[in-house]
Amino acid sequence: MLIGIIVWGHAIAALLFGALAFWTADRGAADAALPRGWLSLALALTALWTLSVAGIGDAQAISHLFAALRTLGWLVLLIVIQHRAGANDAGLGRTLAYGSVAAVDIAQLVLDLAAAAAPATQAAAMIAQVSTVLGALAALGALLLLHGMFPAVTSAATRLVLVAAGAFWLIDVNLCVAAYLLGQAPGELIAARGVALAALALIVALALSRPGEGGVKLSRTATFHTLSVLGLVAYFAVTIMATSLIATLGGEYARIGQTAFVFGSTVAVLTAASSGWLRAWVKVKLVKHLFTHRYDYRAEWTRFTETLGEPKGAAPLDERLVKAVADLTDSPAGLLLVAQGDALAVEASWRWEGDALGDAVDSAVLAAHLRATGRILELDPLRDRPAGVDGAAVPAAMLAHGEAWVVVPLPHLGQLAGAILLARPLVARALDWEDFDLLRIAGRQVASYLAEERAQSALAEARRFEEFNRRFAFILHDVKNIVSQLSLVARNAVRHADNPDFRADMVATLNESATRMNDLLARLSEREPAREQALRAVALASVAAGSVARFRSRGAVVVEGPATLHALADPTRLQQVIDHLVHNALDAGGSDPVRIVLGETSDRVWVEVIDTGIGMTGQFVRDELFRPFVSSKPSGFGIGAFEARQLAVAMGGHIDVDSQPGRGSRFRVTLAAAVPVLEQAA
Repeated sequence: MLIGIIVWGHAIAALLFGALAFWTADRGAADAALPRGWLSLALALTALWTLSVAGIGDAQAISHLFAALRTLGWLVLLIVIQHRAGANDAGLGRTLAYGSVAAVDIAQLVLDLAAAAAPATQAAAMIAQVSTVLGALAALGALLLLHGMFPAVTSAATRLVLVAAGAFWLIDVNLCVAAYLLGQAPGELIAARGVALAALALIVALALSRPGEGGVKLSRTATFHTLSVLGLVAYFAVTIMATSLIATLGGEYARIGQTAFVFGSTVAVLTAASSGWLRAWVKVKLVKHLFTHRYDYRAEWTRFTETLGEPKGAAPLDERLVKAVADLTDSPAGLLLVAQGDALAVEASWRWEGDALGDAVDSAVLAAHLRATGRILELDPLRDRPAGVDGAAVPAAMLAHGEAWVVVPLPHLGQLAGAILLARPLVARALDWEDFDLLRIAGRQVASYLAEERAQSALAEARRFEEFNRRFAFILHDVKNIVSQLSLVARNAVRHADNPDFRADMVATLNESATRMNDLLARLSEREPAREQALRAVALASVAAGSVARFRSRGAVVVEGPATLHALADPTRLQQVIDHLVHNALDAGGSDPVRIVLGETSDRVWVEVIDTGIGMTGQFVRDELFRPFVSSKPSGFGIGAFEARQLAVAMGGHIDVDSQPGRGSRFRVTLAAAVPVLEQAA
C-alpha cells in the first residue's frame, strides 16, 4: 500500500512537471519576470527526478544524480530571477553564496554515488550519513538564498513559483533530518512527499496560467484552510519521525514511549486548537503578514448585511445591530446606546456580562461630543491620558470598566442616533486606519437601520391611531343617525303621548336605540380592527324588513321583489349597508316612498334603494360621493356612503349609483347569491 502511494504520487508529479516544462518552453511563462528557458529546464529536471523515484526508487545512483541536477537547475533560476529583479548589490558575495550551495550539492552527489557503488560496509554507512548532512546543508542554504531575494520580487506569480521551490527544499531538509536520525527516511514521509510534489505542481501551473501581475490570489478562507491542512501534515510528519526515533532508541520500552508521545502530542494539539485566544492570535498574525489589508471587505460586508437582515423570530434587531458591528472586530460583546433627548442610555446588550453600566452612560457630555466630532473613541489610550478632550467626554464609569474597548457613534442625517460600545477582543490590539474606516461606515449603516426601525414603530403607532379614528368616525355617523331618530320620537311624543300605538312604537325605538348604542360602544373599545363574521346565506327580505321597521317613524319605506333571495354576506354588515342607504334616501326627500327592490341575475343578487329626492350630479357621484368626510348635507359627516361601499367590497360585492338632479337616486348593492342551509340539506 505504501509503495503504491510512493509510486503513484511521484509518477503523477512527474507527469505534471513534465507537462509544465513543455508548456513553458512552447508558450513561455505568463510573467515577464520568469525566464522561459531556465524555468522550463528546472521543471524538466524536477520531472526527471520524480520519475526516477517512482520508477527505480530513492536510493539508486540515477535518482541521486537527478536530485542534484534539480537543485542546480532551481539555483540557476534563482540567480536569473534575482538579476531581472534588479538586485545587483553585493554581486560578489551573492555569487559566492550561490557557488557554495552548488558546491555542497555537488559534493553530496559525489558521496551519494560513492556510497551507492561501495559495498555495504561501515565506511559506506558513514559516507551515506555525511551525504545526508550535506543534503540538509544544501537545502538550508538554498532556503536562505531564497529568503534573501524574496523581498526584491514584486510579481505575485513569480513569488508563488519561488514558494514552490522553497517547499521542495523544505521537504528535503525534513527527509534528511529524518534519515540522519533514523538511519533512513521513513516510507511514510516519502509517500507524503509524492503527494506534496503533485500539489506543488498544480500551484505552479496556477501561477503560470495567470497573466501579468495578477498571480494566484487565494481567499482568506482558502488560505486559512490550506494552512490548517499543512499544519496537520506537519504534525503527522513530526509524529512519524518522533515515533520512528523512539522505536530506534527506546529498546524494550519503545512501545510505551511511542504511546505516551502520541497521546501527549494529540492532547496538546487539541488543547491548543480549542483555545479561543490562540485561534484569535494566529488569525491576527496571519492577516498581518500574509495580506495587504486587514479585512476581506466583501466577506465582512456580506456577513454584516446578513446579520442585520435576519428574519423576525431570531434575535431582536437591537441585539443584531450590536452583533453585526462586534463581529467586524471579533469583539465578544457590546452595548447599544440610544439617544434620549440630549443624552445616551443603554437600550440593548449582546453577550455583555455583569454590570451593563446602568446610568453611567447617560451622559449629555458624551452625546454632545460624539454628535459634534463623529469620532470613534478608543478607550485604552483615554485611560492613560484622561485629561484630553476625548477623555473628558467619556464617563468615568465607562473608563473604569475593564472590558469597554471602543465607542462607535451612529450618525444619521446630521443627528446622533446612538452609539455602540464594543468589548475588548481576546487578542487586544490598537485600531488602525482600516478599523476606523470600516467601523465608521458600519456605524452609518447601523444608524440607518436603527432610524428605519424607529420610523416603522412610529408608523405602526400612527396606523393604530388612524384605525381608531376611522372607527370612531364611522361610529359617530351611526350615533348621529340614532340621535336623529330619538329626536324625532321626542318631538312626536308631545303630540301623540296619549296614543297607545305611539307609546308601543316609542318603547321599541328606545330599546333598539339602546341596543345599537351598546354595540357602538363595544366596537369603539376594540383594540384591534373589527373582524367580520364568516359570510353565510342571508335572506334579503329579512334585511329589508329590518330597515323598514327601523325607519318607519321617519317616512314610508316599501319592499318589492321576491322574498326567497339570499346573498352570501355578513348579516350585521349587510344590514348596516342597507340602513345607510335608506337613511340617505329619506334625507334626500321626495314625494314618493323610498323603495327597497330585490332582484337577481344569474349567480348574483342585488338590493336597490330608490328615492325620488333631490338627486346628485354625475360629477359629484364620480368624484365626491364615496370620499370620506365629503357631504352635500350641511350637517353630514360624509361617512355613510364611504362606509357602505367599504363594507360591500369586504363582502365581495360592489355598489352602483344612478342619479339625476331633481329626479332622485338609485343605489344598487350587488352580492354573490347563496343557497340557504335548509335547502342545501334538502
